[in-house]
Amino acid sequence: MSLIIKNPVYLFYLPFWLMSGIAHLKSQIAKRVTPDFKTLPLNPELLDFLQERKVNGWEIILATASNERIAEGIVNAFSIFDHCISSDDSTNLKSHRKLEKIKAMSEEFSYCGNSMDDIVIFQQANESILVNPSSKKVSKAARSFISQTLDNKKENTMKFWIKQLRVYQWVKNTLVVVPLILSQSYLEGLNTLYVITAFFCFSFLASATYIFNDILDIEADRVHPTKKFRPIAHGDISLPSAIIVALVIGLGSLATAYFISLNFLIVLTGYLCLTLFYSAKLKRYMGLDMVALAGLYTIRVVAGAAVIGEIVSFWLLSFSMFIFFALALVKRCAEMKMLEKKEKTKASGRDYSVDDYAVFMAFGAASSMMSVLMFAFYINSDVLENQYQSPEGLWLVLPALVYWLLRVWVKTHRGEMTDDPIIFAFKDRGSLILGLITGFIVLAAQIL
Repeated sequence: MSLIIKNPVYLFYLPFWLMSGIAHLKSQIAKRVTPDFKTLPLNPELLDFLQERKVNGWEIILATASNERIAEGIVNAFSIFDHCISSDDSTNLKSHRKLEKIKAMSEEFSYCGNSMDDIVIFQQANESILVNPSSKKVSKAARSFISQTLDNKKENTMKFWIKQLRVYQWVKNTLVVVPLILSQSYLEGLNTLYVITAFFCFSFLASATYIFNDILDIEADRVHPTKKFRPIAHGDISLPSAIIVALVIGLGSLATAYFISLNFLIVLTGYLCLTLFYSAKLKRYMGLDMVALAGLYTIRVVAGAAVIGEIVSFWLLSFSMFIFFALALVKRCAEMKMLEKKEKTKASGRDYSVDDYAVFMAFGAASSMMSVLMFAFYINSDVLENQYQSPEGLWLVLPALVYWLLRVWVKTHRGEMTDDPIIFAFKDRGSLILGLITGFIVLAAQIL
């Protein structure tokens, strides 16, 4: 994964390297990418076990099928190991080959392992320790050889997946409902059902992109004060499992979108492309990352309109871009405040520092006020005359909008904005009260 992230062109080299054998493939990859060994997630139970043995005079050897460059890097990073045996350019040191290498060093040994390839070694070891077995098949096959099991996998893996899929972020996808409410087309046929389905399509596709993003950022996340606890970075979810789940839910979302509306599928595909481009490149460029975030929010509104066959008006589109650009700036300013508290000057993997805070605040406040102005133009346009009995009643929304934006920026400046601003709106009591008031005003404008 690190190799492909570094340069996707290497993807085409892999089959040719593989033609010379697995060992050659591993060697070629190891020559080009080196992980940050000191940030790798550790198994605390195994580490305690090894440290206890080392105190008692045991020699601890890392015996791995990984390439020698990787093995030596781990030995140098963690003093628990005395030395290592590993694969080289011509030999893939696993299963019987690994057993032969071990027995050449000593006929008596204890062995810690977790895969089917380790079964033949367990059979010959004086003591066999099964560590976080890779599958139930391994546990069953090794049952008669195991002296001890060290399994620190949590029983409830579902909570890791809920955290990884970032289900709490799904609230942002409620933006697809906006065109349905504003156009009052929720009274027409299956529109409401289609929009609800579109919400889940967006949510699962977004979760697939979160997985992809976390794989891209795995090393940066491991040195981040809070992101290091994300399931992929922390080692709670394996990369193969994450990739499979991302593909299944991502392709499933696109397939479902096709049955809702071709226009919705086109918008959803556009969202996917922009998200992937953002994760791979744009988020590393100051300014472009926030424009992309504003676009991703706005696309949700456009998608909601595509589902019900409506066209987003110029004024609503303008309002969306300005307010979401402001909220993207809120997110960045909140991150800078967090960096300041941690006494750091620059964000890892981002092209901005805490010194940019004043500029971002100025742009954010200006964009917030422009969104208010665009909303005023939207109310004054002819678009709403056929949809509302009293469109002028929507002017009462403006004070609530101004107050909410002011509240968001003050909390950001105080360092109290810990979430995405839209998620903050669903958690903050003041924001929820303003939302209810705004809902009553919109409803009143429709029926009075």
